[in-house]
Amino acid sequence: MSADRWPLLVVLLISASLVTLVIHLSFVPRYFPEDVFTTGLALVSGWATYTLAFYAAGRLGSKPADLPSMRLADIGIALFLISVLLAAALDTFGFPPEAILEAYVLPAIGVYIGLALFGWSIGRRTEAINEIVR
Repeated sequence: MSADRWPLLVVLLISASLVTLVIHLSFVPRYFPEDVFTTGLALVSGWATYTLAFYAAGRLGSKPADLPSMRLADIGIALFLISVLLAAALDTFGFPPEAILEAYVLPAIGVYIGLALFGWSIGRRTEAINEIVR
């Protein structure tokens, strides 16, 4: 990694992590039961910043000698989609989050692990491509 990009990636990692925490600890609890649309927007924006934080971490923490496989990104996307579908199925079968919030813990963990794997893989791949270009 070139020295001129390292500070920018550290700033990206710290700011994305802080924005993720603010969204998940402030906005989501404020709007959750009453306003579904705003809660959804807050969750999606929190997911984006969470993925961006892992992208920056993947770029900062990788020193790939060759082009890394995108298998982890594929697994991350699959885990994310399966977890979202499982949460939707729970809601469809009559278990809304307002009534049984504990049932959504496993899908939520899957969503966040999937997004972390995806962001990390894209970051590693980007760093490898940049090393090849240099």
